[in-house]
Amino acid sequence: MSAKYGLVGYNSSRKHISISIPSSTEVMSPHIKSVEELRVLGINLSSFSAPTQFFICVAGVFLFYLVYGYLQELIFSVEGFKPFGWYLTLIQFGFYSMFGLVELQLTQDKRRRIPGKTYMIIAFLTVGTMGLSNTSLGYLNYPTQVIFKCCKLIPVMIGGVFIQGKRYNLADVSAALCMSLGLVWFTLADSKIAPNFNVTGVLLISLALCADAAIGNVQEKAMKLHNGSNSEMISSVLVPLCSFFLKTFFFLICGVLYLPLFLPPSQHPVKTYGYAFFFSLTGYFGISFVLALIKLFGALVAVTVTTGRKAMTIILSFMFFTKPFTFQYIWGGLLVLFGIFLNVYSKNRDKVKLPSIKDVKTWLLTGKKVRFLSQNV
Repeated sequence: MSAKYGLVGYNSSRKHISISIPSSTEVMSPHIKSVEELRVLGINLSSFSAPTQFFICVAGVFLFYLVYGYLQELIFSVEGFKPFGWYLTLIQFGFYSMFGLVELQLTQDKRRRIPGKTYMIIAFLTVGTMGLSNTSLGYLNYPTQVIFKCCKLIPVMIGGVFIQGKRYNLADVSAALCMSLGLVWFTLADSKIAPNFNVTGVLLISLALCADAAIGNVQEKAMKLHNGSNSEMISSVLVPLCSFFLKTFFFLICGVLYLPLFLPPSQHPVKTYGYAFFFSLTGYFGISFVLALIKLFGALVAVTVTTGRKAMTIILSFMFFTKPFTFQYIWGGLLVLFGIFLNVYSKNRDKVKLPSIKDVKTWLLTGKKVRFLSQNV
């Protein structure tokens, strides 16, 4: 009996605790929200259909990154600016820091799961890849630099083997081989006809790609170990760290050894800082649309769009800036594109089906229509 009354007393004294869990749309970065409520640069595109969203994202990628590439080459065409690639990187990080701090104030979820030590490593590598990439333009044609950037797969694979112990299949190895041969072809052609070709530029952009590849592997490993998200990894906290690294390390140490590389050019201040502002702004906006493409349509579509954007950048570079041309550029570039195709196919074998030898033979002998490339949805 006493047990019964005790149980009743226990039931009557129970307290109810309500725990509310925020939805994914509430905690995600305002840069890009979920598929149901797509936000790019604060603009809600959820009311549009999927094809319209795709068109807007692709248009954003092409618009901002084509302007980004044009401004990058334009800055280095300013008289006397070529030696100041590291200073441009400092300006770029300064603007990125301002843009990032604005985004940080708008972000509702400010929690950090990845330790600060990892951010510092990524920050240092980011400074290296952007600084070396900008500096390489003082020694290389812009199209050659873009071709090198298209071949980031090569150092990524090498870094994946040593950093994460990955193993790659035949398609990935073949893709890396095609890219390597295309790079050699393109570089040899550039060395013969380009008046400002310098092996130093090849070394700088190669080191930039190695640092870029290390960034991707470190980010992937950190997200797996600490259950971090893409939104956290690209958040604005990383940008001020990069700026801090650049200011302290390069100015206080390297600047003492070779000061002219880090001093601002004073001949054209309006052009220098004006171009640099829009250069940084378009780069910051461009990544928003790339992330939206990945979020909505997957990495396969995003890689295809960005590769097309890089090809268009090379074409516009020859149109707007006077430089020598040879058909060897085309053959080397096509070989690199084929390597990119092999890489995309390797990662999406379940979605993309290539024709069999039997299908090709049937088409050659009978002329019967065959679906040479089909995509499973």
